[in-house]
Amino acid sequence: MTGHETADVLVVGSGIAGLTAALAAAREGREVTVATKATRPADAASWWAQGGIAVARDRPERFKRDVLAASDGTADPDAVDVLVENADGAVRDVLVDTLGVEFDREAGADAFDYGREAAHSEDRILHVGAATGEHVHVPLLNHLDGRDGVEVVGDAAALELITREGRVHGAVVASDDGRVPMYANATVLATGGVGDLFPRSTNPRGATGDGVAMAALAGADVTDMEFVQFHPTAYDAGPNEEGFLVSEAVRGEGALLRNGDGERFMPGYHDDAELAPRDVVSRAVAAERDATGEVRLDVGPLDFAGAFPGLAEKCADRGVDPDEGIPVAPAEHFLCGGVAVDDRGRTTLDRLYAVGECARTGVHGANRLASTSLLEGLVWGLRAGADAAETAGSDGAPADPERVAPPDLLDRDPDLPSAFAREKFRRLRRVMGEHVGIERDPADLRRALDVLRRLKGEVDAYVRTRTSRSLYELRNATVTALLVTRQALANDESVGTHYVADDAEPAEPGPAADD
Repeated sequence: MTGHETADVLVVGSGIAGLTAALAAAREGREVTVATKATRPADAASWWAQGGIAVARDRPERFKRDVLAASDGTADPDAVDVLVENADGAVRDVLVDTLGVEFDREAGADAFDYGREAAHSEDRILHVGAATGEHVHVPLLNHLDGRDGVEVVGDAAALELITREGRVHGAVVASDDGRVPMYANATVLATGGVGDLFPRSTNPRGATGDGVAMAALAGADVTDMEFVQFHPTAYDAGPNEEGFLVSEAVRGEGALLRNGDGERFMPGYHDDAELAPRDVVSRAVAAERDATGEVRLDVGPLDFAGAFPGLAEKCADRGVDPDEGIPVAPAEHFLCGGVAVDDRGRTTLDRLYAVGECARTGVHGANRLASTSLLEGLVWGLRAGADAAETAGSDGAPADPERVAPPDLLDRDPDLPSAFAREKFRRLRRVMGEHVGIERDPADLRRALDVLRRLKGEVDAYVRTRTSRSLYELRNATVTALLVTRQALANDESVGTHYVADDAEPAEPGPAADD
């Protein structure tokens, strides 16, 4: 890339939400550029999704009740209506008719084999083994790679949005070819989650909250950041091991959680036991680990290797015998809040959209129902992409994007040592893990806020005179961590994923991106 680049629609990120937005815009005849940090499909969180994608099965009202119940009554009913009423059509259009995804079917029958996961009242989850994300994401990426009018630029990190007077004109993007402004008539953020902010996460590396931070710094509304969902059954990896998610579908098939004394404990925490909402199960697993030393997932009640061969292989690679139970621990999994958007993914800034995990649609409220993330990305991706295409060509054929002055990113000082960002990230993750995790206490949140403010001050001082991808990722992570912590401190009500262990009155003001 040299000079500058232009597109009708710029999509930042390459998960299912961003790729679906690109597909929808391309269908309307728009020229689309997808800029992504990913260098391979597994770098996107969508690729890692195991359980599946929930659909309404012509019963949207029942689906809606489950989403609202899982959210502890905090989800936006209108947003949930958009999700459930468009679920079957979006899945059929993109995944079945366009991509030909071969979802699992019942033995000897042509009917789909619908699964069930925690907090669902019926079997409604389409899946491909325990690797649904891979089987959805790769075909979608391949489809766009071969489609006219769509360019996918890999290993390209967006550093700053290009803005003027409340309107977004694109983003400054860094790649091996240099740093250039990418101008667009509409920009869609689809940058994923915040896993790199926590010591243990199910996200791929690079989930540094980029879209949330860039949007917040540009002046967009960012809400519900305190609602960070932890998954209760991530493999309890050692210091030199790579962790992995043990899908909720395993519990849906009958696996049981046992503590270090071998006792099944979930019936004592919730009537739905292992299939209780994720926030309940996560806190229970954390409590039992503290009390008895470990928690294992007993897969004896099911044919684990037959039903979940990919997970069985991961266990074998790490020397874990599933017959003895899989050691598990909670891990950061999904950000339920994010950049505030409407039913078409429009943010509070003109011509800026957000979809997927970086967006706060209102569907999840304080807690996400299992297997709704891929669906939300699909539904809002289609709607945002179509709206962005209309915005980009509101007067018929799209005009050449306006080229306003991009932000001045400086390189006055020498590069920082390669270990600089790593050491700061360790500090950030330690603070977030200790003070902004599954259970929150106002005093701990204030301690975290003090540390994060100082850390952001240090990072800002370097960003003023140096520009690098690692430094901007660190900046984005500190901004996002501050947003999570400030909004957690401002909310003294225990609800869903935000569990306040102390009733002390919060003493901090509301969120600010430039704290």
